[in-house]
Amino acid sequence: MLPLSSRLRPARHALAGLALGLALVAGVAVPASADTDDTPDVRWSVTPANESGPDGRTFVENELDPGESVDDYFAVRNVSDQTVEFALLAADGFYTSTGRFDILPAGEESVDAGTWISVPETVTVDAGETAVVPFTITVPEQAEPGDHAAGITASIVSVQESEDGTAVGVESRVGFRVTTRVTGEITPSATVDVVSGDYSLSWNPFRPGEATITFRAENTGNTILLAEGTVSAGGGSTEFPAEGERTLELLPGDSRDITVVVEGVWPLFVVPASVVVTPTVVTMNGDNATIEPITADTVVWAVPWPQLIILAGLVLVVWAIVWGRIRSRRRLESMLEDAKAAGRREAESAADAS
Repeated sequence: MLPLSSRLRPARHALAGLALGLALVAGVAVPASADTDDTPDVRWSVTPANESGPDGRTFVENELDPGESVDDYFAVRNVSDQTVEFALLAADGFYTSTGRFDILPAGEESVDAGTWISVPETVTVDAGETAVVPFTITVPEQAEPGDHAAGITASIVSVQESEDGTAVGVESRVGFRVTTRVTGEITPSATVDVVSGDYSLSWNPFRPGEATITFRAENTGNTILLAEGTVSAGGGSTEFPAEGERTLELLPGDSRDITVVVEGVWPLFVVPASVVVTPTVVTMNGDNATIEPITADTVVWAVPWPQLIILAGLVLVVWAIVWGRIRSRRRLESMLEDAKAAGRREAESAADAS
């Protein structure tokens, strides 16, 4: 399921010159509002469908030969209390830096799978009704083998006025993902490079700290990859993605910087760290296959300053104790020598007197 969001940008006159935002979900959408109370309460959903209506799919996947076409449908359901005209768009898909799937905004030209999809420009849906919209995917003859991602959205645009009187355009889009695998030679591959490694000391010098490793995973093949693995440092290890986190998915050509924190790492000046990524190839029939794990190694500088300070303090204490004992022994020896000298002088004086 893809999240709903909206972008706002000031405008002087109606919709002219507005850069409108994008949102994708496979569910109900509510457009974001400016600081006014007159925002229309429009709710809608967009899902894959058959000729009769929604068919339970949340995305569309096809495996097609170059030059092949396929017809399909999607449903736009208007669950608001007013008739709404929705703008329809198909565009190239990508993943944001936060790992959310998105498509190019209406102002940017698609160059890949978004251009393969033919959809009507608009659809009008009465209140509480659902419209089934046909679309066609046509793969060009020269299409490269592998996975190509796009999306289809239905959107509305509204102009509102904020408290400072500035006109604000809001576009909210709801849609689903369309993935087309072009038949041919499938070559999954990936690379991993460590970007940085940092160490954070614990406030308690008698407890270990944590190492933060940032690495870049890149999909250098032509299939969608799911990436998971382990980061190890100083005897500790952390799996990624963590429980409850979104699975890291990389489209062909995508790269993503990932940061993982490894706890329980003692500062030993130089801490070896290792990143192991196990990519999984996503297939159209639901069977996934892993490829050989990819490893990247680095070292993290971890100077144990608190421990060194404590050690220096202990050395000073021990040195003070030892030095004190040496001074005491020397003083005692000096006193003994003085007593012996005094005794000798008394003995010599007594001998002279006799």
